Amino acid sequence: MKFLNDIRLLLLGLWLGGSVFFMAVAQVAFAILPERELAGAIVGRSLTVLNFAGMAIAVLILLMSFVTARGTSVALAWIDRLLILIVAIACAVGQFVIGFMIASVRLQMGGRKIDEFSADDPLRIQFNQAHEYSVWVLAAAMIAGLIAFFVIANRRTVAAKSATTNDPYNFEKEFKI
Repeated sequence: MKFLNDIRLLLLGLWLGGSVFFMAVAQVAFAILPERELAGAIVGRSLTVLNFAGMAIAVLILLMSFVTARGTSVALAWIDRLLILIVAIACAVGQFVIGFMIASVRLQMGGRKIDEFSADDPLRIQFNQAHEYSVWVLAAAMIAGLIAFFVIANRRTVAAKSATTNDPYNFEKEFKI
């Protein structure tokens, strides 16, 4: 089951890395591209990929957790599952709820650029609020994923330590590094 735990860590690490890379791409896109609309299009498409990847990876990790949980703490297994479920739900909310809110506001704008609306315009306020919700939901998913990563890694370490304590050739106690 160590192999499946390693696969789970790899998948979760890939998604977390993609999330961090997405934040960098978003910053660079808005800093470099001549029009904010172009940057927004790149960020929106990238966020869609990130959300669908997060949902798919979370489902895979969740399914694998039922196989890898044998011989481990029941509480840690359910904490792990709850955190991964938070990742999946946050990605789904970001994609299907907040994404729909942003698309609805953009449709109401009638094809005009966001920067053409004043800061106190109701549509601009709605867009800014939806954008803020999107940031918070992605942050929640990333935090839950990071905590899950450490729970999974620690659970694996605990299992590995218990297996090596009976090894007569284990000199870890002799050579503390």
